[in-house]
Amino acid sequence: MTGLAATHELAWSSDVEEAAIRPMWHPGRLFWPIVAVLGLIVLGAFVAFGYQFLEGLWVAGYSDRSFYGIYEANLVAFIGVSYGGALVSAVLRLTGAHWRAPITRMAEVMALVSLLVGASFAIVHLGRPDRILNLITSPNPSSPILWDFTAITTYLLATVMFVYLPLVPDLARVRDRFPAGSVRRRIYGLAAISWADVPEQRRRLEWAVGIIAVLIIPLAVSVHSVLAWTFSMTTRPGWHSTIFGPYFVVGALYSGVALVVLIVAAFRRAYHLERFVGPRHLLLLSRIMAALGLVYLYFTFAELLTGGYARTKDEVSVLSALLEGPFAPAFWAFMVGGLFVPIALVALPTRRRSGALIAAAALVVVGMWLKRLLIVLPTATAPLIDDTWGAISITWVPALITLAATVAIPLGMIVLFRFVPLLAIDEVEQEQARWAAQEARP
Repeated sequence: MTGLAATHELAWSSDVEEAAIRPMWHPGRLFWPIVAVLGLIVLGAFVAFGYQFLEGLWVAGYSDRSFYGIYEANLVAFIGVSYGGALVSAVLRLTGAHWRAPITRMAEVMALVSLLVGASFAIVHLGRPDRILNLITSPNPSSPILWDFTAITTYLLATVMFVYLPLVPDLARVRDRFPAGSVRRRIYGLAAISWADVPEQRRRLEWAVGIIAVLIIPLAVSVHSVLAWTFSMTTRPGWHSTIFGPYFVVGALYSGVALVVLIVAAFRRAYHLERFVGPRHLLLLSRIMAALGLVYLYFTFAELLTGGYARTKDEVSVLSALLEGPFAPAFWAFMVGGLFVPIALVALPTRRRSGALIAAAALVVVGMWLKRLLIVLPTATAPLIDDTWGAISITWVPALITLAATVAIPLGMIVLFRFVPLLAIDEVEQEQARWAAQEARP
């Protein structure tokens, strides 16, 4: 990157700036109605959680014979999509993929918001959430739950820095739009940490962003590996597997990139970003998604093959329930709708339209949430002593909390983009300058 002017005292002049700050200045007529509706759903989830806290987990359908359920699936699913957002930005930054510039801000903010939502299920699924502080006051190093808490907390701090550091130059631009001495100028001035766009500042910022981009990849891998080990380090059939670590990581990437496709397409349409985010961005993201889907298909086959080939009694009972028993409709719906159809929609040249790619990404997000349920429920309801299977019913309490967690992601993003630019102005303008320089060469 090259140094630009020492300060940004010009009016909003470029198309990039105008598009990036549009949600801040002119969010549209539907902004407040959407925020109100989504906010009411989230508020309803807090009421449901309060009711569950007072009455116990039985109101969520849990019992002695079904000790895990939808909350544990949500924990894995929502933290997983966070990893996809971090991957899109971090890996593409490190590989020098210039086409990423218009979508990185959306991917990074999605990673942060979905991580906060997913981490909340670590509390929601506890029968005694008031004892969560015991992880800090009296930690048990032999417990995978402590590893999970440590990994998620570290990853959250890294994600906050990963979102914040690239924002600094853009926050300085917003700062300079307000009159000297105004409250908002002071707030944005503190957030911009005296950014003046001098070469030394830019060099240090590039170094810091590069370090965080390198660190966040293994941190995200560790988070989902630890989540997987929370399951696989038990002796329960269907979970006790050495493949769970990479299996969870690839699944997180697959669903996360799919959600990035949906988020980018939604904000592109809502804020008229077609000039900066085109069909090519959706296609390239969808290709990454399809490649990850093929890897996940292989892991699914490997998991079923190794479990079925050994044919131990407990493993066979879980596999039978999954492949031809009560969970079979959901499993084959995932295989067809979450893997085969989305990969085909991306792979077939005649289907490379934006609508088909968005449909493929939506199928992946829904299918992978269903797959997380299929990881949890068959094993959690399998008999421990006799041959009686447990059953879990999804009552209104977990249904409302899950719905609220889903809408909390777009709600958190549209609210956050009322205070920070939607596009990475500095990066997009540099990309435009790079293309202009290339075209000017003889």
